[in-house]
Amino acid sequence: MSIIKFLTSKTFLKQLVLAVFALVVLCFIMLKWLNVTTNHGDFETVPELKGKSISVAELELKDNNLVMKIQDSANYNPDYPKFSVIEQEPLAGSKVKENRKIYITLNPSGYRKMNIPEGLIDQTFRQVKPMLEALGFKVGKITYVDNIGKGMVLKLTHKRKALKAGDKLARTSVIDLVLGNGKRP
Repeated sequence: MSIIKFLTSKTFLKQLVLAVFALVVLCFIMLKWLNVTTNHGDFETVPELKGKSISVAELELKDNNLVMKIQDSANYNPDYPKFSVIEQEPLAGSKVKENRKIYITLNPSGYRKMNIPEGLIDQTFRQVKPMLEALGFKVGKITYVDNIGKGMVLKLTHKRKALKAGDKLARTSVIDLVLGNGKRP
């Protein structure tokens, strides 16, 4: 039997029609199965979590059939309470599938502690002030004492306690300076 006769035979054509029909039925069944298993068209709305505590955020997410994943804490934000949510992904109001992970970033308990750098004593005020501000500290009260070095930093204090290199203070702490006034003691 030649190949052309085989391709035009009734047996081959029946088998071809059956194969196409089976393929269409299989595709239809697969699409219906996917609709059922993926909850096609069923969405949950992501609630607003910013400013809420971890426990409240977890309850709201459970009520909406969502899962909370905590990312590492960010920099301290004084506008939000300690250990509250400051960021979330996806954003509030987004439509997501059931059991979707919602990633949240927490506000730490306070500003990060920074080391007082070495070499601030016996430097001029013009050199020390930008160094402290670059580290996130604030320059507070400036006191002058008799010392030949005019504008020279003689001492650093925080809440009346003397500071030395290596001491740790929270960012945005106020550091008071004692400077020389240029007069002999």
